[in-house]
Amino acid sequence: MVNKTLKRDLKQRHLTMISIGGVIGGGLFLGCGAAIHSGGPGTIITYLLVGTLVVFIMRMLGEMATVNPTSGSFSTYAEEEIGPWAGFTIGWLYWFFWASIIPVEAMMGASIVHQWFSALPIGVLSFAFIFLLTITNIFSVRMYGEFEYWLSIIKVVAISLFLVIGIGIILGLVPTFKSPGTANLFGHGGFIPNGLGPILLAITTILFSFPGSEIVTIAAAESPNPKKSVMFAINSVVWRILLFYLGSIAIIITVLPWSSSSILQSPFVIILDKVGIPGAATIMSFVILTAVLSCQNSGLYTASRMLYSLSKLGSAPKFLSEVNKKGTPVYAVIGSTIFSLVCAVLGFVSPDKLFVFLMNSSGAVMLLVYLVIAFSHLFMRRRLERENKDNLVVKMWLFPYLTYLTIASLIGILVYMGFVESTRSQVLLTSLVAIIIVGSYFIFKRNSVTTNLVEKDVSIK
Repeated sequence: MVNKTLKRDLKQRHLTMISIGGVIGGGLFLGCGAAIHSGGPGTIITYLLVGTLVVFIMRMLGEMATVNPTSGSFSTYAEEEIGPWAGFTIGWLYWFFWASIIPVEAMMGASIVHQWFSALPIGVLSFAFIFLLTITNIFSVRMYGEFEYWLSIIKVVAISLFLVIGIGIILGLVPTFKSPGTANLFGHGGFIPNGLGPILLAITTILFSFPGSEIVTIAAAESPNPKKSVMFAINSVVWRILLFYLGSIAIIITVLPWSSSSILQSPFVIILDKVGIPGAATIMSFVILTAVLSCQNSGLYTASRMLYSLSKLGSAPKFLSEVNKKGTPVYAVIGSTIFSLVCAVLGFVSPDKLFVFLMNSSGAVMLLVYLVIAFSHLFMRRRLERENKDNLVVKMWLFPYLTYLTIASLIGILVYMGFVESTRSQVLLTSLVAIIIVGSYFIFKRNSVTTNLVEKDVSIK
């Protein structure tokens, strides 16, 4: 290990596609059908509310990232604005979340490939995907960026074509598919056929399909111009969510009847198949494969950078912040991979007990991350307005009112999840993990926190 810092090797095109690809995850393709079937056309209201909440979070994060672009991102901001315990806790929780997601995405990808090549065991394919993307991440940050760039290109092209086809159907321009008009929106029981209950319940499911938008603020620290990169990503997040997420959902609920059981499978496949596109199922399986590989690739990158940052902050072993000549934190990548491999083994050895326990333990982590981002922003903005307003290049709208509204909404969702049987275990187990991490900080870390903020800042070459 010859270097001590990361390198600024990510290009603007990499960051552009990372920011766009972060919005288009497997949850869009796989999770929307069940939500629509349960809540009806009114489910789009939930997508709009959740999308707005994520936009607010990204705006806050963007404001902080333009002031202080670091690979530690919100973990560093939490440490500086709330306290060392907060940065320690949210950093380790975020690492735990992504390191746990990696094997899930690998298994999903393996299941898709297994459908094409049944002779290849899912277990072997899962480990192969993990090793493949570990090599990609170890080689260099530019390799990660290039791989993510092309995976995101595939997703963007697929969604764009779907939007064009969907609009064509609605306008009656597709001869093989009769335009339904507004029949599917207001027929079959109305716009909100089953009341507000299913729509509210869908909030948690939909919210968990959005994680990934924040990755660009971490990746921007490894670009030549972090502030410019963050500004571009944040300013474009609104149209990305409106176009890709809300646009896709709007087309699905307009074109397909929500009450049809077939929508539970894959509404994207159903629409493409009815249009007459040959091999629609195979095409969408390939797109979903790219989505899960993209999530796995970014998950490993994000987990390794958070581990690297924690090490630089003195919250993880020092060797995890060592980098190779390419500027890659190799030990942080390997450490995250080892944990992911252990999770993958549990997925095959004890899928109904230990693996489910592990997944539920990370189930509500992103809500806690969003909550900490909002509180960090509240404190940082007030401090900067007193000290140096000129540093505020990107500003959160209607501060502090929208920040307070976001905090209240996140707390409300967490409380609501605690009362819903299907999500209660996620809240309880995530809270348990958070308490353990906070406790470990006060037991092992409290007396050793003596480094000033300047020395703790993550250096980027």
